[in-house]
Amino acid sequence: MASVRRLHLFDLDGTLIRGSAAAVEISRQLGLSAEIAELEADFFSRGMAPGEFAVRARELWTDLTVAQVSAAFEGAPWLAGIREVWADIRSQGDYCAVISLSPDFFVTRLLDWGAHAAHGSRWPVVPFTEPVDRAGILSPAAKVKVANRLCAEFGVGLDDCVAYGDSMSDAEIFAVVPRAVAVNADHHLSGLATHTYSGGDLREAYQLVCPVR
Repeated sequence: MASVRRLHLFDLDGTLIRGSAAAVEISRQLGLSAEIAELEADFFSRGMAPGEFAVRARELWTDLTVAQVSAAFEGAPWLAGIREVWADIRSQGDYCAVISLSPDFFVTRLLDWGAHAAHGSRWPVVPFTEPVDRAGILSPAAKVKVANRLCAEFGVGLDDCVAYGDSMSDAEIFAVVPRAVAVNADHHLSGLATHTYSGGDLREAYQLVCPVR
């Protein structure tokens, strides 16, 4: 009997990018680190909705260029071993996908690293000529909806998924999958993860659920 294929679902901010986020890295390129820190505090500590965060971030990033997005992506503090983990997942006949609240123009760059799918919030094209459509901005609950769509696309169920995340935005997806790895996580995932990892190498986190075969 053929083995069941698995779908590995990765968060981006704080998970694949250790101690930072796409918005932080983009803002750094624009010299707006203090401004984005204040906006993130409103989001994480004061309950700002993801759509409002995106609208206000768009206001900060009026002059953002594709070159600055590229520099932010390339300079981000990525965990080591991401490409290697995704290559191994593919070699096993399994699937890997990224689901993030961050802008799709940043998230989809991970397709070039070997992800089968990369879903971010829908933003206007850079350089911006259009406003942010709040309806296109993902929420933690929307991440579960995207996961369900990916399951249908790849022919697996949520019971065949492994989730990797670090914070409150991952709690809902952790609650619906049987295996979840808290990666450099905060207290919001306490009791929800089946495995916990602290460190700088995704290969080590991956080994918790997929020992060397």
